[in-house]
Amino acid sequence: MALIPSQVLRIAILLSYFSILCHYKALDMPAHQTYGGSWKFLTFIDLVIQAVFFGLCVLIDVSSLLTKGGDSREQERQLRKLIALRDWMMAVLAFPVGAFVVFTFWSLYLYDRELVYPKLLDNFIPQWLNHGMHTTVLPFIIIEMRTTHHKYPRRPWGLAAVCCFSLGYILWTCWIRQVTGMWVYPVLEAIAPLARLVFFGTMMVGICVLYVLGDVLNSYIWDLPCTEKVKGQ
Repeated sequence: MALIPSQVLRIAILLSYFSILCHYKALDMPAHQTYGGSWKFLTFIDLVIQAVFFGLCVLIDVSSLLTKGGDSREQERQLRKLIALRDWMMAVLAFPVGAFVVFTFWSLYLYDRELVYPKLLDNFIPQWLNHGMHTTVLPFIIIEMRTTHHKYPRRPWGLAAVCCFSLGYILWTCWIRQVTGMWVYPVLEAIAPLARLVFFGTMMVGICVLYVLGDVLNSYIWDLPCTEKVKGQ
């Protein structure tokens, strides 16, 4: 038996994301006042994704408790829809986007923090909040993967959805550049146009690799074959 029930863990994680989002939105940062506000940053988008995902997990836990022992087929059908949506969010958004934010941020931070998180931000963002946005995301999502089996979509469909999200965010950053004349991240200002194309292409490949990694990890944890999804069966 687990030391802490998974339902309690999900509530605790959801509350932590609410706290992180509230503290982040309360920051008096110049970047929040410019075009796109917080929504131009992938970190903030990921925080919203994680909060919505764990909110859905908690909703399913509550719904399962309320419908336990009932014989309503309609309630069971609605619950299955919520579970399918939860599993899709886990596969396509929560794990690959969350892992991408963590790995990309800390890789660039260790190489040259000015490319992604200038020292000036230390005056606005406390260390605990920085780790809440860029570190704890990955262990939280792995805890969820370990405590609950999630059914991944067929791999071609899952990869297509991940690519659509990646392309959408790339186009969003390009639009912000078109409107404001500045790139969202300093690293994009520091590299040549051709290097930006390579960077964006690497971003899409990287998030697709993380999707496959999540699929394989989920199958490994629950001792399930994932070859069928590779074949699209």
